[in-house]
Amino acid sequence: MPTGYRLVPPPGWDMIPLRDGTAEAVRRIVDRSVDQLSEEIPKDDVIKARLELIKRLNKGVQQARKADGLTLYLPVERIHGTLVAASIVVSEALTGPRANVASGEVMAQLLADGAGSEPVTVDDADGVRVDKVVAADPDREVEHASRRIDYVLPVPGSQVAQWVTVCFSTIADGDPSSEFADVLVELFDAVMTTFRWSY
Repeated sequence: MPTGYRLVPPPGWDMIPLRDGTAEAVRRIVDRSVDQLSEEIPKDDVIKARLELIKRLNKGVQQARKADGLTLYLPVERIHGTLVAASIVVSEALTGPRANVASGEVMAQLLADGAGSEPVTVDDADGVRVDKVVAADPDREVEHASRRIDYVLPVPGSQVAQWVTVCFSTIADGDPSSEFADVLVELFDAVMTTFRWSY
């Protein structure tokens, strides 16, 4: 059985582990971001920017942990002056009673759930790719609709069915079905070609 995975994030993205080393990773990202600010910015504004970035990163960490996240990837560098609102979360999935369901049954159910589902093979593991738009949900502090791509992959060689999901989410330019959203989805699909199990 694999002991983990490897994934090459897009250029300008950074990784936050969600089990160990989380605080150190958040501090590293914040320090690097603050170092890139102009020296002409008043010190008080730099402190405010640092605190706001820590707050946002910690909120992202909390949301990823609620999804049983193992790792959170975020864009930390601007593209043409704009910071892309997106994330990738690698999570443990389908734990509990459904863990004993045969992988073929789980994949058949996922494929039957909607038009946005299709079979995929990632590092010799047959899984399912789900493409959907998730509506805003103010009750859960989700302010904008988002485009979401889930890769649901069985862990090879596991005696009891174990699963991993790799979830990409973006609000793009405010329209989850826009051409810009499609470009970001293509970028994520390219990232998934780098996914490898670690042994």
